[in-house]
Amino acid sequence: MAAPDRGDLVWIDFDPQTGHEQAGRRPALVLSPRAYHQVSPYAVVCPITRTVKGYPFEVVLPEGLAVSGAVLADQIKSIDRRSRRIESAGKAPESVVQDVVAKILPLLTGDMPANGIIT
Repeated sequence: MAAPDRGDLVWIDFDPQTGHEQAGRRPALVLSPRAYHQVSPYAVVCPITRTVKGYPFEVVLPEGLAVSGAVLADQIKSIDRRSRRIESAGKAPESVVQDVVAKILPLLTGDMPANGIIT
């Protein structure tokens, strides 16, 4: 696959993982831009689960995409694209990318609500 771009939906082999991390071959949302991928073998992604549970860090994908389920924004990962089998699965709407980033930012900045719930 050519270098993915921000907003791409891809299939990735997430193994090996540990604990409750999403594992196995599953879809993911690419957050890093193609410009980064042209100078780095890594990509920043969030795994997608088919089981929507309504957790605060889930972003549900709209109907009509090749992939269904919820993006797990709190399981952001940097992966080595060279060692993972990556296949294209379409493109997510920009609104989904923005919603995922909005849920990630408080984790990185420490600007979390007292109850820890991001809406």
